[in-house]
Amino acid sequence: MAENTEEPSSVSRPEESPADVCPTIRQLQSLLDNRRTSFSHRVDEVWPNLYLGDLSTANNRYELWKLGITHVLNAAHGRRYSEGHPDFYGASITYHGVPANDLPEFDMSKYFYSASEFIHKALTTPGARLLVHCVVGISRSATLVLAYLMIHHQLSLVQAIQTVQENRWISPNSGFLRQLLHLDEKLQQTRQNQTTPETNQHEEDG
Repeated sequence: MAENTEEPSSVSRPEESPADVCPTIRQLQSLLDNRRTSFSHRVDEVWPNLYLGDLSTANNRYELWKLGITHVLNAAHGRRYSEGHPDFYGASITYHGVPANDLPEFDMSKYFYSASEFIHKALTTPGARLLVHCVVGISRSATLVLAYLMIHHQLSLVQAIQTVQENRWISPNSGFLRQLLHLDEKLQQTRQNQTTPETNQHEEDG
């Protein structure tokens, strides 16, 4: 993929629909299934300088060098075949591990903000490129990327999914979707609370 240092036009936010405001798990699953495929690339750039990929990419130092990766977020840290460790990458790559299981009952939400902060710091570092991976690169790692887009770029969950789907098929499990939906509701409520006092002040001044 050609280098892209600007926010892609494909990231433009669609107009809000009822599903954007308060989607159901069924609606989210339908959105994911509409792009379902039996084949997924090992790694794809899903946001400027943010790559979503699999374990084989993360374990291939030459591939990482070709991609120019400077930061790695492992969403399967310590799990089978995906132990992950800073010593593997050396001083040239900054490593962060999230010990998540790809199970609906696993609480991924406790890592949403810490992982998002790592992604944000990496992508605001000049010249940096980040790989977020798990084993296949469609559930655990995709969930953390979606959370980042929601937290730091104010995308709704539907918009975040659509943005990533433009370049990669993803499939967070049902439990992760519920946790992302809860995050979406909290973020929307927080933004409403922040704008309400200003709106009321304008009404009083008028």
